[in-house]
Amino acid sequence: MYKKIFLLMVLGLILGHSTALADGPDKEKTAVASAEKWVVLLDDGRYIESWKESSEYFKQAVTQDHWEQAVQAVRKPLGKLVSRKLKSASYTTSLPGAPDGEYVVVEFSTAFENKASGVETVTPKIDKDGIWRVSGYYIK
Repeated sequence: MYKKIFLLMVLGLILGHSTALADGPDKEKTAVASAEKWVVLLDDGRYIESWKESSEYFKQAVTQDHWEQAVQAVRKPLGKLVSRKLKSASYTTSLPGAPDGEYVVVEFSTAFENKASGVETVTPKIDKDGIWRVSGYYIK
């Protein structure tokens, strides 16, 4: 009986830290961590891997080949990353032109070798499996 109670407590602790069950600020924190991990793939030129790690919505919107070509054309001229700092993170369930769901719009103030000041917008979305994955990326 004690083993069963202990197992349920451990399971509860694990589920309590699940991305799908997180609340408000926890959702933003988890989504920001996902976005930070994903942009490192871009920084390293691992564009195909970034596509593979993206949300199902993202993969349905753009093919792997098109993504690789598009992101390479945008990122390579910028040069290497100099700095990236979290500017904002905002949880929402609705975005223009996207299906309803759970999103966090993450903005980073970013500097590159050839662009001293930019803003990267990375939008993680909770996928069907409860994991935050990037569904959109924009840099200006």
